[in-house]
Amino acid sequence: MVKMRVSKRVFFLLVIMSFIGLASALTVLYEFQVLGNLPPFCTLGGHASFLGTQINCAIVLESSYSTISVGSLHVSLEMLAAIWFIINICLVCAISFGSAEHARRLLDVLFGWRFFGLVIVPYLIYLEFFVVHSICIYCTVMHCCIIIDFIIVSYFLFSSKTKQYLSLE
Repeated sequence: MVKMRVSKRVFFLLVIMSFIGLASALTVLYEFQVLGNLPPFCTLGGHASFLGTQINCAIVLESSYSTISVGSLHVSLEMLAAIWFIINICLVCAISFGSAEHARRLLDVLFGWRFFGLVIVPYLIYLEFFVVHSICIYCTVMHCCIIIDFIIVSYFLFSSKTKQYLSLE
């Protein structure tokens, strides 16, 4: 049986937001991209707003800002978010179940990966509020998960107990 390098509690804290974000991204991918339907709770009654911006996923998901195009390749932001969360989970598993000599280095990689996600979130929020003038509740869930993920990994990286968490002592 493989020994975990971190406690079950720490492992749970490091992956929970990634699983919630992944579920949100996969819901949008499946409902909107595969089935062609709006995800559940997409419009919240059609007239809901937050800070003067309507809550309507359809407007966000159908906007030209919901995909990144490189030549003839068009990739939805939901797909990129799902990939981001999957890589996040894989890094946590590698830290939790990998060798002691790689755990600290991988924690630095995880910090960098989560920082990369954190840097993109303000731009996406800007697009929703000031360009598209609509908020997608699923995107907001993913944004929150990315921010909370970064806070959690920052705590573990800069905590005086990191060596204890990673069994590196």
